[in-house]
Amino acid sequence: MADCCEDKACAIEALQGRQSSTLKLVLAINAVMFVVELAAGLIAGSTALLSDSLDNLGDALTYGLSLYAVARGARAKAKVALVKGGLILAAGLFVLGQVAYRIAYPTIPTFETMGAISLLALLANGVCLALLWKHRAEDVNMSSVWECSRNDIASNVSVFVAAGGVWLTRSGWPDVLVGLLLALLFLRSAARVLRNALSELKRPAGAAAETRFITPQRR
Repeated sequence: MADCCEDKACAIEALQGRQSSTLKLVLAINAVMFVVELAAGLIAGSTALLSDSLDNLGDALTYGLSLYAVARGARAKAKVALVKGGLILAAGLFVLGQVAYRIAYPTIPTFETMGAISLLALLANGVCLALLWKHRAEDVNMSSVWECSRNDIASNVSVFVAAGGVWLTRSGWPDVLVGLLLALLFLRSAARVLRNALSELKRPAGAAAETRFITPQRR
């Protein structure tokens, strides 16, 4: 019988174990931040903060799906990536709905809450990004997870900028504008994740290796 490490089975098993451990950590972080940002967004009346909380919920669901896909083949991972792309798309469409609502019914959000919570979320997502860095090019599953985490950093910075804009202008328009920009970011990211997943699914059965390294795309 061939030695486990000779046919690379041990290496693949170890890689999957590392991916699972990382995904569990970032899932827990995003689940906690979803609750924190949702409560803060409702209290502050901030579209940008609510959008960011929804992003964290989507990420928690995404990481759960990614855990399911870790020990499965390339095609299974691509199918899970399709679902994740759909979640990002749904988040973008929801944020567009929130933007439309705030335009119709304008309010001035509490900028102090927006600023403080956005900095806390930036710290949390910075930890997630650092944890996921080494996995970003391992396969289509982890690549889509990396895409979500990178978007989180942009979202947090945008919410902080929106808080400053609300403070300077004493209006809710900076919050609405950032909400719109976040929606466009989500839609663009969804398109990229869906495109990568569909490309993987078009490969002939058995053509893709169980663990295929890919190069992350730049935005």
